[in-house]
Amino acid sequence: MHPSSTTREPTPALVIIGHGMAAQKLLEQLVSLSPDQQLPWPVTVIGEEPHLPYNRIQLSPLLAGETQTDGLISQQADWFSRHGITRISGDPVSQIDRAARCVETASGGRIPYQRLVIATGSRPALPLPLPAHLPKASCANDWPPGLMGFRDLKDVEQMQAACLAGRQAGTGALVIGGGLLGLEAAEGLRKGGLEVTLLQRSERLMNRQLDQVAAGLLEQELRERGLDIITGAHLEEWLESPAGRISGVRLKDGRELHAGLTIAATGIRPEIELARASGLACQRAIQVDGHLLTSDPHIHALGECCEVAGETFGLIEPIWAQIEVLARQLLAQPTPPYRNAPLATRLKVSGIDLYSCGELAPQPNDEVLVYQDHALGDYRRLLLREERLVGVVLYGDVSAGNALFEALKAGTPLTRIREDLLLMPAEALAGLTQDGPPTAPDDPSGKPGTQDMTDQHRDRDTTNKTDKTDNTPDTFEEAA
Repeated sequence: MHPSSTTREPTPALVIIGHGMAAQKLLEQLVSLSPDQQLPWPVTVIGEEPHLPYNRIQLSPLLAGETQTDGLISQQADWFSRHGITRISGDPVSQIDRAARCVETASGGRIPYQRLVIATGSRPALPLPLPAHLPKASCANDWPPGLMGFRDLKDVEQMQAACLAGRQAGTGALVIGGGLLGLEAAEGLRKGGLEVTLLQRSERLMNRQLDQVAAGLLEQELRERGLDIITGAHLEEWLESPAGRISGVRLKDGRELHAGLTIAATGIRPEIELARASGLACQRAIQVDGHLLTSDPHIHALGECCEVAGETFGLIEPIWAQIEVLARQLLAQPTPPYRNAPLATRLKVSGIDLYSCGELAPQPNDEVLVYQDHALGDYRRLLLREERLVGVVLYGDVSAGNALFEALKAGTPLTRIREDLLLMPAEALAGLTQDGPPTAPDDPSGKPGTQDMTDQHRDRDTTNKTDKTDNTPDTFEEAA
């Protein structure tokens, strides 16, 4: 154990299991909401990794060599001691004793609690069962050599070492999963000097966020950078070396793809083993109510390991909203309960801006408005139902994303700005509060600029159609 301070309270009022981004954000919120930023009771946070807390979102730039490890650290050790927080790292909790209200760590330490927060996050999911003769793997740490996930600093260190070894041996890498995490891993390995093949089960990349056109633009850009991309790739079995190392995969069409390193970026599974073993109510994740309370009145759960009204989480926005509720709940401050809400996904895939919110697949009577500027590489697709916005996909220029998302959430009728919505979405929405339709920003006449802009840019397409976009659910899609 490596506590960050020498002061140990015999009975911490609050114990937090897990010290990822959600747990650290909760600690910071508790401090921020406390009088004089001093917690009213002692807190102990217990992490599995032997590191200070860090920003996992920055793992992709770290892998690509665009930042350094020190730049990922959320808080230094003295921050914890200043706020009376005991930090235990590298000694994960192995058991929750609900009857005694204490947790036991892997080293045998027992820590009592009055309130407990489980923030154990998630684990990488395997796209295929391991060969039967190999030991059963409960987490990525148990996966055989040659196969790994992309979730923590250790993974990045191993991938960076694999890049060096691969360059020397002339071997490439295989990335399974065409969601955000898979694309980031593939790009990082490519920038590290490896030949990379990316496999996606769906017929398009990021099939939960992008329609066919936007996914095609993304695929074209990544291919031009040097990625080999295979969509519609259905896995049959792992390939193994005589030494038991995973050396690639065989597809159901018979193709064998060999690689020195295989990355599984095919989704996440909530880490609920501790909770389930302790008897807490669990389905796909730990069941909690709107105040993040589990079936035990002394235990809360937060983030990727919990579910609210049957919904699990893998994006930052809902987890940050949960933290706001839980921090106030723990401090006995008034707070409305957490409720699941529509989410907007703004992503940057290797420097390419994407924005998606609402529904992706249209209903039979929906209108699908499409705008595309081939020269600039911009694409917009708006899904309207009874003159109200119900879905948005943006590629390239995503500056109107927030305004469109607010209109979607509000259910704003868009009949009056219908003709301007595609070409000038932000201006058109702002014009709802003004008299008359909006004008083009560079149009001195003050006349609506829709027709003029279309005439001046013949490589821009605007269409109104019923979209038959395939929205096949894909279990090989990264949730976070």
